[in-house]
Amino acid sequence: MSHHYRHPERSPKSAALFKAACELIPGGVNSTARAVWSGWDPYPLFVDRGEGAYLYDVDGNRYTDYLLGLGPMILGHRPKGITAAVVKAIEERGTVFALPTADEAVLAQKIINFIPSIDMLRLCNTGTEAVIYAIRLARTFTGRQKLIRFEGMYHGFSDGVYWSKHPKIDEAGPDHAPHAVPQGPGMAKGVGENLVILPWNDVDALRDAIDRHGHEIAAVLTEAVMCNTGCILPKPGYLEAMRELTAKAGIVLVFDEVITGFRLSLAGAQGRLNIRPDLSIFAKGLGGGFPVAALGGRRDIMSLVSDGTVSMAGTYSANAIAVAAANAAMDELSVPGKYEALDARCARFYAGLERLLKDARLDAYVVGMGPVLQVWFAKHPIHNYRDAARYASHDLFRLWWEGMLERGVLFHPGAFENLFVSFAHSDDDIDATLEAAAAVIKTLR
Repeated sequence: MSHHYRHPERSPKSAALFKAACELIPGGVNSTARAVWSGWDPYPLFVDRGEGAYLYDVDGNRYTDYLLGLGPMILGHRPKGITAAVVKAIEERGTVFALPTADEAVLAQKIINFIPSIDMLRLCNTGTEAVIYAIRLARTFTGRQKLIRFEGMYHGFSDGVYWSKHPKIDEAGPDHAPHAVPQGPGMAKGVGENLVILPWNDVDALRDAIDRHGHEIAAVLTEAVMCNTGCILPKPGYLEAMRELTAKAGIVLVFDEVITGFRLSLAGAQGRLNIRPDLSIFAKGLGGGFPVAALGGRRDIMSLVSDGTVSMAGTYSANAIAVAAANAAMDELSVPGKYEALDARCARFYAGLERLLKDARLDAYVVGMGPVLQVWFAKHPIHNYRDAARYASHDLFRLWWEGMLERGVLFHPGAFENLFVSFAHSDDDIDATLEAAAAVIKTLR
């Protein structure tokens, strides 16, 4: 369905810039999440700058920003401490050396101190890279080939995992035993044969798959909180059962904490939920807005990298900018009481939204944990991708999104994305957002 902004007079410069960009850049943007077909229809907003909790577009509109770069800006835009650390590193030391610096081990020690499941870690540039290496390590460690992953999750764009993100249900097989569906054309033939696709939040389906294929399965790859089909929480006991089943079968449990890491707590979702995976992947919250990722976990698995048995390479891995940014971010995030204050602010935000939706008698509700959430416009509870595909109203979400946008509140237009709250958001920002939400929800009713 093609959309038109109800008030295009708010963004003529964005419209013109997008038209010009389409002549030079395929789709006019440099990532699918910014594309027209991902919800930014008829064109995405073009950014002038970000400051703290706010984003300004080229047409002079100011937004309270809950998009936050799809998550990395957990400290807000241009946090002074991170910016100063990066500028100092560039001015005093340089950027890329192809040799180590002492600061890398300093950063590794901080992360290991924060996250009990990590004995050793390597830095990467992106979450996609870290996932590729995690799978390679798991296959080497176990001597097995197959990988369990879950419908509706996204673990990067590599051929090995870019399957069954948001497939058409009528093409994806039975609910309890989905088929592997490539995200698009161009995938190497045969890759899908090494994937076992399952519905999330279904212990019986996981147990059955391990009973049938356990001797072939190298790893279970999952988010601890599902954040790539909106926000879906694990059912009570689900992750505990996953941990028990994988440990018993000798399967490496890999947590993709690209979104949840350093966001739900200093120890990520695993710390908040008290689950210890074998390998963990971090990215967005790690660098305070700069591109950096990490893969860490058990010493006996990570030691496969120590002697080159498994190669982890990358010219830009642990570059001086990334290390300086991550070290500064870890220092800021580890200030005592910081997450507790953010959680309290988010709880007030959730409660306010829930009250507005309930008072309006809308079939809608809020799902979230800490500073990541989504508003589901649905008549039924959503526990996995197929629930979301069947029950979520994208039309209502579009009206909700555009109404909030017109009132100066920004988040992603896709119902399968999330809203993120940063440490830069104040109580006043939450109050203003709830005031805007009250006005929009009246129009939805």
